[in-house]
Amino acid sequence: MLYKNFINGEWVESATGKTFKSLNPADTSDELGEFPASDARDVEKAVLAADRAFREWSRVPAPKRGELLFDVAALIKQRKEELAQLMTREMGKVLKEARGDVQEGIDMTYYIAAEGRRLLGYTTPSELPNKHCLTVRRPIGRIAAITPWNFPFAIPTWKIMPALVAGNTVVWKPASDTPRLAYELAKIFEECGLPKGVLNVVFGGGSDVGIPLCKHPKIDMISFTGSSDTGKEIYKYGAEKLSQVHLELGGKNPIIVLEDGDLDLAVEGILWSAFGTTGQRCTACSRLIIEDGVYEKLLDKLVPRTEKLRLGNGLEPQTDVGPVVNRSALEKIARYVEIGIKEGAKLLCGGEIAKEGVLSKGFFFKPTIFGDVKPSMRIFQEEIFGPVLSVVKAKDYDEAIALANNTAYGLSSSIYTQDVNKAHRAVEDLEAGITYINSGTIGAEVHLPFGGVKNTGNGGREAGLAAIDEY
Repeated sequence: MLYKNFINGEWVESATGKTFKSLNPADTSDELGEFPASDARDVEKAVLAADRAFREWSRVPAPKRGELLFDVAALIKQRKEELAQLMTREMGKVLKEARGDVQEGIDMTYYIAAEGRRLLGYTTPSELPNKHCLTVRRPIGRIAAITPWNFPFAIPTWKIMPALVAGNTVVWKPASDTPRLAYELAKIFEECGLPKGVLNVVFGGGSDVGIPLCKHPKIDMISFTGSSDTGKEIYKYGAEKLSQVHLELGGKNPIIVLEDGDLDLAVEGILWSAFGTTGQRCTACSRLIIEDGVYEKLLDKLVPRTEKLRLGNGLEPQTDVGPVVNRSALEKIARYVEIGIKEGAKLLCGGEIAKEGVLSKGFFFKPTIFGDVKPSMRIFQEEIFGPVLSVVKAKDYDEAIALANNTAYGLSSSIYTQDVNKAHRAVEDLEAGITYINSGTIGAEVHLPFGGVKNTGNGGREAGLAAIDEY
């Protein structure tokens, strides 16, 4: 089926006449649709539509804007299973994870919808007589939302829902690897009666759509989730026109296991954090730091469990790990494994593209663990975004913290210990936006702020009350 852009409340063809296909990474013969490969001309139409709609939409009472989002949430909930199965087909994550992705979108939409009645300002006494001071919160304006493929439903709701309830209009460029999920969300908004031009969707690549969108003079704010390198470029585009920019970028997240930690509990958390979504999460654990006394014991438990993980199509109930998103990602992961071997790390399991049987139809990489990793190695420092875990030994708590902080990133972190004092110290000592105690590095709750430090972003937060503040 040939899909179209959603501009000013209508489904319209791209000015280019060109298209691209969305394919199932578990089986590339499974096509989910053909989508417009748009360019700056389509961006121009979408931004002008958002510009025209802004004045009227921003004057709709915030509780009424929230009511529309309640309708959207209800329709998403009604279609949860259909959307989850589409997600598994389009980007590969196993079905239970896809259901969680959609559920997070439902939760976020309900949560933000209620904020339509809580767009609170404040009053304060004046220093002068006969003067009354109060604040009124106003929307920023026209928002560019650029979202990734790894959470093709949840992350768009993190951006679009708070932007809309705050009274902004949005031009959304979804990831080229997951256009079908974006189409389905836009259709839900259309069915719920969102006014024309309030949400516009332009399909296409980063160079042809993303850059013109970020540079457009009428875009007042850019909200981007993706790689740190791309985020830095987008930051420049915003700076050139003094637009607000919100960046949610990469991660190289550590799990620390101390000698007094529950090793069985740690193994479960490590497996889920390192290989859930095939390691394709900004919060995925890619560095495991083990205190010396339990280094061998923990690996003796972890490696056999990793080797037993079953690769396959995420729609199959027996599948533990699905494919990576595309061939480019598969080749990048393979290159990093070669780098790790050349650097002298010890390959404990995995380390190769899986081509057995039906796996040859897609982009599968075996879950991989490197031991004897040194902090200077590229596999310890650089974001791989795949099922590759680097393991390093620490002599004590202080060295473990130093190793965890030895990275350009700072999104999520975790420590396994029974020592309550060390647990509380870790919250203060770890340079990360999120710290888990005796749990893995992945997971989010919509009423808590989400974001990181250092090269993980520029200080903004998504979800929670912070989501409203951003917009």
